[in-house]
Amino acid sequence: MTEDMKLKIGDDAPDFTLFDQNKNEIKLADLKGKKILLSFHPLAWTGVCAKQMQSLETSFDKFEKLNTIPLGVSVDTVPSKKAWAEHLEIEKTSLLADFWPHGNLAKILGIFLEEKGISKRVNIVIDENQKISFVKIYDIPELPDIEEILDFLAK
Repeated sequence: MTEDMKLKIGDDAPDFTLFDQNKNEIKLADLKGKKILLSFHPLAWTGVCAKQMQSLETSFDKFEKLNTIPLGVSVDTVPSKKAWAEHLEIEKTSLLADFWPHGNLAKILGIFLEEKGISKRVNIVIDENQKISFVKIYDIPELPDIEEILDFLAK
């Protein structure tokens, strides 16, 4: 389900630099050789988004075994992500702030909802060569199935 995406499976992933909840700079270029899961969620402090990010955290060791770095991404600020991560007890998973320019990465990928100021709920897998290998767009109220992602990564 990639009809709205600007980028397609097989395309080079756009390079990005975002900060996580701990003010660590995360650059895609620095992660070459690893698979990356960009797990976009509309907003922190909402129920389904919380469950989505908790699923990344509880599956963190499985992702590591699959040479994959899970990254949660939303338009929230770094301080909001920090407080939310602490509230959810997320310690291993980086939650990235696509805050300024507002939603820039989501816009580049074609998954920004301009009228709402948020991204769609989307999982994107970037392979070791930094090409897009998986994309799934979910309805906003739908919780992504983490097992589907883990199964894809294991293939």
